[in-house]
Amino acid sequence: MGIVNGIVTLVALITFLAIVVWAFSKGRKKANKDASMLPFMQPDEDNLSNDKKKAPGTQEKGDSHD
Repeated sequence: MGIVNGIVTLVALITFLAIVVWAFSKGRKKANKDASMLPFMQPDEDNLSNDKKKAPGTQEKGDSHD
């Protein structure tokens, strides 16, 4: 049973190391850079709250007060 545990541990370690090497390889540089910029591409919360405030007397699509 100990040999099986050792083999499974070795396979898991090799898999982990392969994923680390893949994630930090030069071919992934652009994808990693794009992913790191995603939080900054979201609209600001201040802009969202200002967009929801509408001028009195105006009506947006879907607002029906009939």
